Amino acid sequence: QVQLVESGGGLVQAGGSLRLSCAASGIAFSDKHMAWYRQAPGKQRDLVATISPSGGSAYYLESVKGRVTISRDNAKNTVYLHLNSLEPEDTAVYYCNTIPIIKTPRGDYWGQGIQVTVSS
Repeated sequence: QVQLVESGGGLVQAGGSLRLSCAASGIAFSDKHMAWYRQAPGKQRDLVATISPSGGSAYYLESVKGRVTISRDNAKNTVYLHLNSLEPEDTAVYYCNTIPIIKTPRGDYWGQGIQVTVSS
């Protein structure tokens, strides 16, 4: 059974940092490109960062470049998102997923996500 469990979010002041974690199970994690997405209130879900199976390459949304780092630990089936110099505009629910997004008979699979709130 596929499961993605995000953690590490919370309330932080602008300029602060957080490390998000996503523990995966039920997938061949070390073979998968992984990604972090975020969805702000009233907005669509956006891709924030991706990482290759080996961790050797990554992609970042332009607006987070230089402030965000994606990493992974294949031994722990976990992908991380290091958020630095946080801005109020980073406030959103953050989700991880594979690339392509995990499909189930019920449709796209998403975990519960983790809330990040940045106060000004």
